[in-house]
Amino acid sequence: MGAQVKVYKRRIKSVSATKKITKAMEMIAASRVVKAQRQVAASTPYATELTRAVGAVAKGSTTQHALTTEAENPTRAAVLLITSDRGLAGGYSSNVIKAAEQLTQRLTGEGKEVDTYIVGRKGVAYYSFRERKVTESWTGFTDNPTYADAKKIAGPLIEAVLQETADGGVDELHIVFTEFVSMLTQTPVQDRLLPLSLEATSAAGAAGSAEGQEKKGELLPLFEFEPSSEDVLDALLPRYVEARIYNALLQAAASKHAATRRAMKSATDNADELIKSLTRLANAARQADITQEISEIVGGASALADASAGSD
Repeated sequence: MGAQVKVYKRRIKSVSATKKITKAMEMIAASRVVKAQRQVAASTPYATELTRAVGAVAKGSTTQHALTTEAENPTRAAVLLITSDRGLAGGYSSNVIKAAEQLTQRLTGEGKEVDTYIVGRKGVAYYSFRERKVTESWTGFTDNPTYADAKKIAGPLIEAVLQETADGGVDELHIVFTEFVSMLTQTPVQDRLLPLSLEATSAAGAAGSAEGQEKKGELLPLFEFEPSSEDVLDALLPRYVEARIYNALLQAAASKHAATRRAMKSATDNADELIKSLTRLANAARQADITQEISEIVGGASALADASAGSD
């Protein structure tokens, strides 16, 4: 029995060490998610208003531009998938990868060839293990993305949109990321960045106020462009894509930290329960060991007493 008690004590010591690690990781993730949440709150209004501004400019222009003009027969689409560089975040990466798989299947079902762009080592590892083609990937900054990272990602995507499909270009640009709703809720999102849906943009702009709803049926104002509407849209295109990608990166980072915090809290709670269970087992083994020793002493004393009585 003594050996069994030692085994339990060794396991308790090991689980306690693990608990310290998960508790520390929980606290680190909690501090990071607060910072990430502030960045999301600061970035989202800019991305939303820029989208509305681009929609307003596009509505006032008759120029055929890649930002707003849909191809008659789209045959090629790009999908940007944002995952994380690290694990220990529950189902965070697997959920967003599943959403990207669903989007890819839908686009393929529509007869479109899909070019996949990936952010994060988890997504790269998933596609590499299955030997699937990845057009381009970026890693190393998912926990704390910057606007420079968004520009680095946006560059190849904008080039692909501006190219002809015969030369390797794409007709559509989609993005899949995890939206930070709250500390307890993070939702995978599929969104089409290009071509920009003017109907969705106007609906988003009108939804913010009752006055916008009342003016929905009014005639749109006329715009004068200097130097030209095409030049204005050319200037807005990279800013729009970069701002949307940057906001998606921040949303994904906040979601990842929240998922890590939740996973590490669950691991810490499980370690507590395991320590309690092992402690009860160790106490039971120790009690059984003591009981056995007492029984052996009583049995030995009884044998000695019987032997002494027999000699008399």
